[in-house]
Amino acid sequence: MASLIKKTQTLVSANLHALVDKALKNNSVKVLDQYIREAQGNLRKLENTLINVITQLKSMQRKERNLVAETEKLDGQIDALLRQGRDRLALAIQSKYNDKLNLIDQYQVQIEHQKLEVESLQAAKIKLESRLDTIKSQRENLIILLELAKSKEIAIKTVRSLDDLQGIGDNDIARIADSIHARLDRAEVEMETYSGRLDNQLDETIERTMLEDQLATRRKRLTTHEQKLLEDIET
Repeated sequence: MASLIKKTQTLVSANLHALVDKALKNNSVKVLDQYIREAQGNLRKLENTLINVITQLKSMQRKERNLVAETEKLDGQIDALLRQGRDRLALAIQSKYNDKLNLIDQYQVQIEHQKLEVESLQAAKIKLESRLDTIKSQRENLIILLELAKSKEIAIKTVRSLDDLQGIGDNDIARIADSIHARLDRAEVEMETYSGRLDNQLDETIERTMLEDQLATRRKRLTTHEQKLLEDIET
């Protein structure tokens, strides 16, 4: 998932001004079409991954609820056995009860981790969709711009950027170029704000995964030790 979010981050932080200027230089929207194809492909992967992560989350939550119900039942059995003086059987049930509590703890950690992944994927999806909408709309404006320049017999091959177009002396072309500039400026500001947040979310997800792996190893070691102690007591 980390690589998918990194790819998304690369797409959403792409310099749209540079893409449009390159399209102008080439007198073609092919470079924008390539970006759109990559963004759409990545968006499909995000959607599929999001579905899988949410499905896993719901499954974990269901298993955690079932375990809670089982521990409540075992808790009552332990009390009943102690009242009956059946200590050895109560001890065995207590061991089983502890194992299930450990499983619940593990599921709760995994559930929180999955929730973070869902939030990261949803945020990445929303921002990539916004970026895609922006470049699609500006692609249409760019086509109009190129056609207008051609119809007015303006040498578009000498143009290297939107700034050049705005100073070309034609009001219609300058107006469209200014509109594209404004939309792209707004998109860049939005992405600067988002990119930092996405970096933080990604770092938190990676760090949390590492910490959870360490805790899982420690928990497994403790559980094994406790089981050995119980076996020694029973013997």
